[in-house]
Amino acid sequence: MFDLESLISAYGVIGVTLIVFVESGVFFGFFLPGDSLLFTAGFLASQGILPIWILYPCLLAAAILGDSVGYFTGHKYGKKLFNRPKSFFFDPEHVIRTEKFFAKYGPMALILARFTPIVRTFTPIFAGIGAMKYRTFIVYNMTGAFLWVTSLLLGGYFLGALVPGAKEYIHYILIAIIVVSFLPPALTFLKERIAQKKSS
Repeated sequence: MFDLESLISAYGVIGVTLIVFVESGVFFGFFLPGDSLLFTAGFLASQGILPIWILYPCLLAAAILGDSVGYFTGHKYGKKLFNRPKSFFFDPEHVIRTEKFFAKYGPMALILARFTPIVRTFTPIFAGIGAMKYRTFIVYNMTGAFLWVTSLLLGGYFLGALVPGAKEYIHYILIAIIVVSFLPPALTFLKERIAQKKSS
């Protein structure tokens, strides 16, 4: 869907920062490639295409601020935000999945969701809807942002810097990241379907 290397090379630090900001908590950003984008940006930084010393703090700030926008959006507009028909930018199933995720893990969901596509975007919105204290929210928000950005961005950076010929394998690594990212929600969905069939 995305040619990440071309995208990052074309739009640089500003473009990557904007994507991370939107995907972290802006309502329609759930379809953006957060995990693979961070890893690829780190890898390209190791090749001298992006300056890691600027990229890292920018992406960390974008992840924290994006979640904060999601929190205040949920706090202000509440569940009215989700009372809309299904469309390309909105699927009620995403909301239901995130609501269950947040109910199960509480504040820890803000950390765990960082590594779960789609849920990552909606979790801070639910934190705002649920009237979680902002003091509590910002601690978990910053912790999750730090772990997410550091592990993926620097993972890509050190792979590119330390492994000769890593560029030849980057596409396979990105596929693996995408598969691993979607595995938890896929397993949850499968369990729910099995439980529904057993109960019917």
